[in-house]
Amino acid sequence: MALENDTQAPDFELLNQYGETVRLSDFAGKRAVALVFFPLAFSGTCTGELCALRDNLALFKDHSVELIGISVDSKHTLRAWAEQEKYDFALLADFWPHGEIAKEYGVFLPEKGFANRATFVIDESGVIRASFITAPGEARSIEAYRAALDALPVHAASR
Repeated sequence: MALENDTQAPDFELLNQYGETVRLSDFAGKRAVALVFFPLAFSGTCTGELCALRDNLALFKDHSVELIGISVDSKHTLRAWAEQEKYDFALLADFWPHGEIAKEYGVFLPEKGFANRATFVIDESGVIRASFITAPGEARSIEAYRAALDALPVHAASR
């Protein structure tokens, strides 16, 4: 079961597409985070979703929110995909132990071997303020992101 709103988001440490270590706690007290779990790089729905995020990056910047994608793909796969699609945000490899962070957030699908399409908007204090999950094969809408970002406390969104 996915983590609920108004609960503390589990901290994590993963490598991004460049092999750099990223921790959720790195953003504590600095900026909110939109953590976007997606099944697999290079798949049709995921590419469409992340291209929509790429094309609407200003929405996240306007709310002072760090956009972070996360999947079970390797950092090498994520880098090739990010370069091909010109993604200008971090993609994290929940590669090994396989899907460990997706499991902590309650969105890993063991029968599939990857995470569901789930988004968690986490405020500066590390609390999940908004979240949404779509049905298998269903893309998330930019409107859902806009509503989630608008749910952030004023102090986080006003910077």
